[in-house]
Amino acid sequence: MKINTTFSVVIRIVLWLFMIIGGAVYAYKIDKNDLLFHSPLFHLLSALIGLFILRLAFRSASNGGKELAKGRDKTMPRLETNRLITTGIYSCMRHPMLFGLTLLPLGWALLLGMPTFICVIAPLEMIFIIFMVIVFEEMEVKRKFGDDYKVYSQSVPMVSFKRRCLRKLFRRYKR
Repeated sequence: MKINTTFSVVIRIVLWLFMIIGGAVYAYKIDKNDLLFHSPLFHLLSALIGLFILRLAFRSASNGGKELAKGRDKTMPRLETNRLITTGIYSCMRHPMLFGLTLLPLGWALLLGMPTFICVIAPLEMIFIIFMVIVFEEMEVKRKFGDDYKVYSQSVPMVSFKRRCLRKLFRRYKR
């Protein structure tokens, strides 16, 4: 199966996998003898919260991706667009998919129930993701869309915590 996408997207996916898997392995080495790690009640509660957060993360990625797909023709690689999208969730925030996916390390850490991953590694990974969005994603779209993106970025924040925006981001997507 051939996947049509850009090198930049492939690098990001590999980086995500490295962080998620590497964080779990590192946390396990630290937490394997921790009493909390061996508590069934802690695991049950953290797994339920983790599943909820993962659901939100994947729903935001899906909603953002479906909106982005409206801006690409069939020749464009997956997860890319040749038109600046400013409708739907992109009318509320510039990076809805990445905002939601920032929750992924925390959801994964809670699902696994590793205290070190939850309290230390996942927050550091989340900060790293935010940094990557600010530096690389913003730079990429500014280069791609020029003045149109500059005007758009002056009126739409990178992320928004407004209730109506969060509802758009995390809702079940209507076809």
